[in-house]
Amino acid sequence: MNSRERVQAALRCRRPDRLPKALGFFDQKLAAVSPRTPEEYFKLDIAYAEFSPPRNQNAFRRYLDDLPQDIHIGNTAQLRTYHEWQYHPEKGTARPLSSVRSIRDLVDYVLPDLSNPVRHAGLAKKVQRLHDRGFAVAGAPPHLGGELFETAWRLRGFENFMIDLIHRKELVGYLLDQLTIMLVENVLILAKAGVDILLLDDDVAMPTGLMISPDIWREHFKSRMAGVINAAREELPEILVFYHSDGDFTRLIPDLVDIGVNVINPVQPDCMDGAMIKRKFGDRLAIWGAVGSAALWDRGTPEQMRSEVRRCINTMGPEGLLPAPAYDIDFAPFENIVAFVEAVDEYGRI
Repeated sequence: MNSRERVQAALRCRRPDRLPKALGFFDQKLAAVSPRTPEEYFKLDIAYAEFSPPRNQNAFRRYLDDLPQDIHIGNTAQLRTYHEWQYHPEKGTARPLSSVRSIRDLVDYVLPDLSNPVRHAGLAKKVQRLHDRGFAVAGAPPHLGGELFETAWRLRGFENFMIDLIHRKELVGYLLDQLTIMLVENVLILAKAGVDILLLDDDVAMPTGLMISPDIWREHFKSRMAGVINAAREELPEILVFYHSDGDFTRLIPDLVDIGVNVINPVQPDCMDGAMIKRKFGDRLAIWGAVGSAALWDRGTPEQMRSEVRRCINTMGPEGLLPAPAYDIDFAPFENIVAFVEAVDEYGRI
């Protein structure tokens, strides 16, 4: 099997020749070690096809470029996207829609043009080039941190949006409908480009459980996400749908399966019981992630990392598992990342 075939088998809960692997939010610089990309250096199985970040933000780019080197501000492309939405948490300013109290007020807010052809020019050719190299290709629509829930509360402010969900449902409906229209358009662009995996995400949970009740999620988000997934599959029936939320979103899993999600991520082991999920959902749902707590990644030893990989494979594999970090690993020791990759290669042989 090549990487694409291997990933397709794993995420459809079939048995691959060996377990595929990914790093996801790896943002360390490899220049001191190798000029190759992380996918090439670590022999990963998944590559990513992304929309280009917004252009013509010269003043904001100068601001980013002038920051001291010892300040970690996250991914530059993501910050440029924040600027595009007029969302500046680093300045402590009010959220773009924090003063809105009616649909009439919302109409005056101009949502960014995420589907501008400049943003996705050449996307299909990039996907084809990655396919030609044997990679499975994953693609995420551009968004403000998350497709619906996160984007809405970042625009409104968290407290405002929580109140909206109960007391200003017409306003919520209008805002989410506008975001969904944008999302469908961009999901169709990814599907037409031929990505293998559609990456959807919304952090609706915290370590102890959901931020909103399952009933509220069903009322406001379930049918909209179902429509997004259906639109993608009308364009590309074989597309795999991935859903990400940090924290413990176990209570939403039956609904996610119901609307056509194939794989969940990251299934953080200190928040969720991945083995239980595999027992309950069997060949209907794959797990992408599941490896390591934040503490283990940042302060553990390579041997502890190897043991964690072995635990994941023994309890959740081999079918329906794609081992990957369950947390961002920007600050993880490089030797822990190497230990993860080597352990998946060793223990993931079928």
